Amino acid sequence: MKLKDKVVIVTGSARALGRAFAIRYAQEGARVVACDITDTADTVSAIESEGGEALSLITDVTSEQSTVEMAEKTVQRFGRIDVLVNNAGMYADIIKKPFYQIPGDEWDKIMAVNVKGPFLCSQAVFPAMKEQGNGKIINIASAAAFVGGSQFAHYVASKGGVVSLTRALAQELGPHNININAVAPGLTVTEYNVKTTPKEVLEMAMAKRCLKRQQQPEDLLGVMMFLASDESNFITGQTIVVNGGAYFH
Repeated sequence: MKLKDKVVIVTGSARALGRAFAIRYAQEGARVVACDITDTADTVSAIESEGGEALSLITDVTSEQSTVEMAEKTVQRFGRIDVLVNNAGMYADIIKKPFYQIPGDEWDKIMAVNVKGPFLCSQAVFPAMKEQGNGKIINIASAAAFVGGSQFAHYVASKGGVVSLTRALAQELGPHNININAVAPGLTVTEYNVKTTPKEVLEMAMAKRCLKRQQQPEDLLGVMMFLASDESNFITGQTIVVNGGAYFH
């Protein structure tokens, strides 16, 4: 087991990608803290049904107090924080519209969740990681940060912010032996967004790929495991694109 006895926090783990990450980490021996703005009991139940150990927390990643409590409760329960996965984000609920029709408060909400969230969560876990002398942070960006996208400018900009935040924090965290990297998925089919993504959009995404199939959550598990494990100890500040070869980064 690559993550035996490691303590891993996964935000946005009530469903979709976050849930898949949390379960896979537990299967590799990690003790998982499943955080979300909604109840993560189903994720924790799935982990415990396989003999794993997990803690469910209600966490608002846009709140400094909530993220600090997330870190404190993790340390209280498990004694340390080895990995933080900043997965919580807004995408599937976005109603696409031209940039000139995006209200300012909608822009602010997307930025608060997608950029401020990873920033606050990283701040919150830093004291524990600094004290123990190591740690891993994995940010979930998006391929959209590199290729753009029509009618969701705020989302594209927010994921570009995640890439830049990853690079900036790598320089500050490195002296403390803390790695931070980002993963940029292509359009991934989950039980949540498949209902809101038109079939023609899914087909268009698949047509652009070298690997001619739909991207599944399972396609991200390998790189997520690698970046959380000791095998990536000399990699930091990088963004790894997982998109089936839709473009090359």
